[in-house]
Amino acid sequence: MNIKKLFMTGVIALSVSALVGCGAAKDEAQQPGASDEKAGAAEQTVTYKVGTEAGFPPFMWMEGTQVVGFEADLLKAIAEGGGFQVDLQNTGWDPLFNGIDTGKIDLGIAAITITEKRKETYDFSEPYFDAKQLILVPKDSTVSKLDDLEGKKVGVQSATTGEAVVQDKFGKTYEGIKGYDDIPAAVDDLLSGRLDAVVADNAVVKKYLEKIGDQGFKQIDDPSFELEQYGLIVKKGNQEVLDKVNAGIKAIKENGKYQEIYNQYFSE
Repeated sequence: MNIKKLFMTGVIALSVSALVGCGAAKDEAQQPGASDEKAGAAEQTVTYKVGTEAGFPPFMWMEGTQVVGFEADLLKAIAEGGGFQVDLQNTGWDPLFNGIDTGKIDLGIAAITITEKRKETYDFSEPYFDAKQLILVPKDSTVSKLDDLEGKKVGVQSATTGEAVVQDKFGKTYEGIKGYDDIPAAVDDLLSGRLDAVVADNAVVKKYLEKIGDQGFKQIDDPSFELEQYGLIVKKGNQEVLDKVNAGIKAIKENGKYQEIYNQYFSE
């Protein structure tokens, strides 16, 4: 009897222990919000590949192997505000657009002007910068407006609004226009006398004047140059990425981070 009694007591104890264990596991599995928190964390850590052209100071340039500049800092802030991460790559101008087309790149940021023609192929974020074109010429140049560039050698970055402005004025077959992969190459040819002028975005021209102003150059602001706005681009229809980017832009404009970054690069 004692042995039987001991045996039954042990069975009951084991059963209670098992029930308690099952109850604990069940309670843990049903913790409210546990799966939601994990899902939210996974969503926040999504990383988008971003292409740029890092030969466009003060927006993007290379320091060693690192891409730096206004847009590099802005992109990090937008990603933080939008709840995602970025892998920024110096793809170059044309490969940036090709990467978006083929899906190898999720986002593009490179002082890309929002135009109706580009909007036929890509979706743009909300604007993050206002710009216009300027003409960079030697101080002794007689050029005072866009019309004065007729018959002169003009450097532009290929497939940009700077190129479009010159082509619209003098025609797409104008022999004096010379396209470059990036603005630094055009400025180098201007400094060496192989060009008479360079047409580029105002912030870029002003940045180069800071560096080469003592060598005798000036900027020309033609009244015919229209206001432009920059935006990030995604493949047309990629609403998920676009929504995150716009949320990030909205956040940094509201919390003051945008103005803080802007002031670091554009003292005016």
